[in-house]
This record gives sequence, structure tokens and C-alpha cells, in this order.
Amino acid sequence: MKYDVTIIGSGPGGYVAAIRCAQLGLKTALIERYPTLGGTCLNVGCIPSKALLDSSEHYHVAQHKFADHGIEISDLKANLAQMIKRKDDVVSQTCSGINFLMNKNKITVYQGHGSFVNKNTIKISPKDGVGEEQTIETDKVIIATGSKPIAPPAFNYDKDRIITSTEALKLKEIPKRLLVIGAGVIGLEMGSVYARLGTEVEVIEFQDAVLGGMDADLGKEMQKVLKKELNFKFHLNHAVKTVSSADGKVTLTAESRKDAKTLVLEADYCLIAIGRKPYTDALGLENAGVTVDERGRINVDEHLQTNVPGIFAIGDVIKGAMLAHKAEEEGVFVAEYMSGQKPHINYNLIPGVVYTWPEVAAVGKTEEELKTAGIPYKSGKFPFKALGRARASADLDGFVKVLAHKETDEVLGVHMIGARCADLIIEAVAAMEFRASAEDMSRYSHPHPTFTEALKEAALAATDNRALHI
Repeated sequence: MKYDVTIIGSGPGGYVAAIRCAQLGLKTALIERYPTLGGTCLNVGCIPSKALLDSSEHYHVAQHKFADHGIEISDLKANLAQMIKRKDDVVSQTCSGINFLMNKNKITVYQGHGSFVNKNTIKISPKDGVGEEQTIETDKVIIATGSKPIAPPAFNYDKDRIITSTEALKLKEIPKRLLVIGAGVIGLEMGSVYARLGTEVEVIEFQDAVLGGMDADLGKEMQKVLKKELNFKFHLNHAVKTVSSADGKVTLTAESRKDAKTLVLEADYCLIAIGRKPYTDALGLENAGVTVDERGRINVDEHLQTNVPGIFAIGDVIKGAMLAHKAEEEGVFVAEYMSGQKPHINYNLIPGVVYTWPEVAAVGKTEEELKTAGIPYKSGKFPFKALGRARASADLDGFVKVLAHKETDEVLGVHMIGARCADLIIEAVAAMEFRASAEDMSRYSHPHPTFTEALKEAALAATDNRALHI
């Protein structure tokens, strides 16, 4: 069989690329090595983790905040098995939706492990060894195989007591104690799930900050809230040396980067959440002549084309943030570029979100980046506790910070932590896409009472230090 384009990997980048290719009239094939479409995001990442975050937050609110609203309940229990079942149902429905989209767009789906025979020939091997190998011909290829968790040998990852986010999504018991290696997005999200259900959570982080890649103010606020609301314990500036498991317990040894003191912790489980690495195992890249960098990421040019003409790569297998929506944008970009269009992606305006509660969201430059670059800026900040809507719902934690150029007033970055920030951030993205000034943002009429008013007030504070409600 001969195709115009073949996509290897059916995550958000891959399946979206396939849809856009088909919309543009290309005969399209999609290869997925696992039984269900959707990749890490839909199966063991974004979607299932958000389902559990939502369920655990409902439980936590019922347990700790319903009484303030005049709602009295007794004998409240957390049914983890039902939470997992609901999560699985959400995943199943979402993945079925991808199947529907493939059929709707007449995309041929192959199940098996795709690898290069040469630049125009793809071999599809059955993942479990059952069935026959297939070979297809293709004019172009998009590599969209995603990433997998990093688990150093010294951590003794066993998928039982020493786990990654994949296993954390299907535990059969609520741990009494959970150690989390890494204070990044995955560690804080999965730690939050179980802390809300009563687990004692301790976080060990190599850097001296929580959410180290984001604006420093966000990390400070997140750490404060997690300590206050969920009793998180943090061990920052610690290097984990070993993790071991025996007799249903795990033992972690770390060393302080300040004074070299040894820290020994014990728990029921240890979650490894120190990042992810490109998944390019056995793709036969060498058969096609495709090169990778020192970290295993596929090298691409400004059009996301590899060093081999006609072979492209998107998402987690190339440089940049490992975000589902970034992969989607790149999938559309490549489909349109190979069809003769002139698409564009502004990587500075791809937002990042952390789905803890309160939520964290950001777009553009951080304050630290502006200082390092020597860009003159001004900052406006507004706390959620000053909003009527936040008081009405008792969501008082957090703030919005707007960074604008000191001379031109153009918005350079927006950073927020608080209720519904995952949804609020798009206002900042839209404003910055059209190069709005802080003055522009301050003059939008924001409905009252809403959380969005924090954006208006922060923009007013950045414009001329004239926030109205503080």
C-alpha cells in the first residue's frame, strides 16, 4: 500500500497531524503500537490524571469545606476503586472519540510498531509478536512517538512500589505515605491526588524551588498553598542517591546540596517524577539516516523537517516543552507546510498549565528571563482574595501577575495561580498574540463578579499602578 504521508504515533500531535493531512487531501496512514489510540496524553497522561485530580478535589472539598457552605455530611469515604473506574471510563470514551475521527477522515490505522526500512518504507511489526509483519510505502513521514518517564537505574523502578505516573494512575490502595521525587508538574499533580485522599506526601527536589521552570513567584505561592492545604513536606536542594523496595516499603536516600547531610525517608510508595525523555526506541532512524542530538531528541529545522527531506518530527521527540497542545500545533504546522502553505508557530505564546488546586498557568517571559535578558519591564500583581467572586466561592489563594515592557507597555508575560487559571490564561495568550499593551488589557470590560477581573486589575497595576480594588 502506498500513502502520501504516514504518521508514526497517535498521541495529540500524531492524530491531529493525521486529521489535518486528510483534510488537505493527502492519503494518510497512522501507526500506533498500543491497542488504543491517543498516546500517553489520552491513555496514561493528561486525561486520566485530570480525571483523578477532579475526583480527589471533590472529596477534599466535601471533607473540608462543605460545612462552611451549610452542607452537613457524615461517614464520608474515598472509594479509590470507583475513582479509578471513572478515570478508565473517561479514557475509554476519549480514545473512542479518536477512532471516530480517524474513520470520519478516512485515515488508515495500523496497529503495531512502526520502524523505518528506508526513508520511504515503513515496517509494521505486531507488538506482541502475534500476527504478520506488514510493509507500506510512503512519500512523507511524521514521527510523533512522544516520550516516556525518566527513571535512573539507581532509583530501581519496579512498577510496584517504586513507580512513575503511569502506575500512580492505577493504584489499588490509598498510600499512607508517598515520596515524590521531583517538584515539577507531574510530581505536584499526582502528589495532590493522593494528599487529598489522606496520604502523607513528601517531595524531594534537586533544585531550590518548586516548579523551577516557571516564574519564581508561582513556585513560592504553590509551595505555601500545598503546605497549608494538603500538608505537603518539601525537601528542596536534595539529590536523590538511591531508592530501594523491600517488604512492602520503600527507602529513599538523598543528600543535601547545601551541607552534604544525608536524608533517609521511608514510605509505602515512591513516585519518580523527574521528567521525560523522547521515545525513539527501535524506530530504525539509522535506516533512514535521521539524526538525533546528545539527549536523544530528533534534529529538525525551522519547518520541523529532519536532516532527511520528507521526514518530519513533532512533539516530545524534538526540542521544546513537552506539552500536548504544542504537539498539536506542530502537527497542523507540518501538515500545512508539506501541502504548500506557510504556517507559523509562536513558541513564546504556548501556555503552560499545572492542574493542581489552585491551578497554575503562564505564558510569555518570566520575570527572571526578562532580568537576564536586560529587558526593561514593569510588573502588576493582583491577589484573588480581593475579588468578590473568589470570596463567594472561598477560592482565595493566588494572584495574577502581568509583566509589560517599561517603555512600550507591550505585555511580555502573564503568570497566575488561583481558581480556573487553566481557562483564564487564554485571555493573556490572545492579547499577546495581537501584541496588546497592559493598557489594552485593562480596558477590556470584564464581567462582574468573575475570576477574570484579576487579569484586568493586574494589567491596571502594571500600566500605572492603578488597580482599583486593592
